[in-house]
Amino acid sequence: MKRILSVLLAIAMLLALPACGSKDEPQTTEPAGNGETASATVEPNKLIVAMECAYAPYNWTQSDDSNGAVPIKGSSDYAYGYDVMMAKYICDQLSWELEIVKTDWDSIIPAIQSGTVDVGICGQSVTSDRLELVDFTSPYYYATIVTVTNADSPYANAASVADLSGGTCTSQLNTIWYTNCLPQIPNANILPGQDTAPAMIVALTSGAVDYIVTDQPTGLAAVAANPNLKLLDFTGTDGAFQVSDEDINIGISVRKGNTELVEAINSVLANLTEEDFTNWMNEAIAVQPLSE
Repeated sequence: MKRILSVLLAIAMLLALPACGSKDEPQTTEPAGNGETASATVEPNKLIVAMECAYAPYNWTQSDDSNGAVPIKGSSDYAYGYDVMMAKYICDQLSWELEIVKTDWDSIIPAIQSGTVDVGICGQSVTSDRLELVDFTSPYYYATIVTVTNADSPYANAASVADLSGGTCTSQLNTIWYTNCLPQIPNANILPGQDTAPAMIVALTSGAVDYIVTDQPTGLAAVAANPNLKLLDFTGTDGAFQVSDEDINIGISVRKGNTELVEAINSVLANLTEEDFTNWMNEAIAVQPLSE
């Protein structure tokens, strides 16, 4: 009897052997040469980037590939600007393909959350409100806050936020300029926010407002395209706009929890300096379209 039981036990053990390890073990994706896993992006070895393509000098739309512009998905047009330059550099360093998707400003974060795109490289400030919705890389630009007015405006010689008192103004909707900065101006007549940066600038050049508040690159681009405008920068004075680092640090937004992609992009950004950022932004300003 003991012998029979021993035989049956041995048979049972033999039958059980194939089940121990016969199923595929969880596969560890081999890292690409950059140390990043292919699953970090919607499509392996491709970075799908959302941007407005209407926010010079960060990004804009043009009809050809001059200066290294990149095709816009589903369009005969091309995108270029500081954000495109940065996206191209990141993809070059990681040996990834780049795809640009033209997206309305308010639709960029939802597109990231849904997995339609991988990132937003679109001049976004790294605010606490946005950090509740998406993750961010380290900053890829540091943007101070400026005011732009007409050169013959009563506010052209303003030296502080207080000197802007009583003016009619606007900025781009859902930006820190509109929500945080305009309310700091005493007795300001704040008009509804504009959907895009070009619309904000048109409001100024058409005389609908006395001045606009924006970040330095956008202000510099506006003045470069419109010689009759004047840029006012109160940064470093007692009369400056009160902003935090999160208001002026510009980062790349990524789907919440996608640490692999954040780390891959940060590994590229770590090789760049603030001087690199400034030089590239100046280059973008120099080649921006003269009209949007």
